[in-house]
Amino acid sequence: MKQHHWYHYLWLWSLLYFSLGFVHILFAWLGLISFILPLLFALFDGSKGFCNRYCDRGQLLRALGSQAGLSRRHNMPSFLYSRFFRYAFMLFFFAMFGSILWTTWLVAGGSSSLQSEVLLFWSIPLPWVWNLSAGVPLWTAQFAFGLYSLMLTSEILALAAMLWFRPRAWCTFCPMGTLTQGICRLKAAAPHNGTP
Repeated sequence: MKQHHWYHYLWLWSLLYFSLGFVHILFAWLGLISFILPLLFALFDGSKGFCNRYCDRGQLLRALGSQAGLSRRHNMPSFLYSRFFRYAFMLFFFAMFGSILWTTWLVAGGSSSLQSEVLLFWSIPLPWVWNLSAGVPLWTAQFAFGLYSLMLTSEILALAAMLWFRPRAWCTFCPMGTLTQGICRLKAAAPHNGTP
């Protein structure tokens, strides 16, 4: 019998995050944890330890795909493994994040109004009335709507890849995984202090 570790239950964080976002959009800010922790692991530990063990999305895909047997386990097309696709997808993903920051900046400066909707795939609005607190700066809400849209879209892509391909197929081209892998390679290639 395969041993279960505490981090195998981190999939609960994914469910909690998306549930809280539907309760109140400002909970979407918690999604920054998924950006910051992998970077910290890569920068200070020089490893992909977060991706391999502690990623809540990876654990959710493992639980649904492997444990619940929902993965069809079809072979993945070779282009999904290619360096070109992985880096192009990462650049696209971070361009979308940059767009979120730009829109937030415009709202903060008063030159744009709040876009109070969550967009799937950057174009399909979800038919949901999102809770907002009175007196909250509009830019904080704008960032939350953008980040939640990005996180929910990538979660749907990850689940679709899990259902059709292998359980953690998303991890092959995950933008954060590609970024942290690049950081780890740079750290490994960098000369260490004290070495000639």
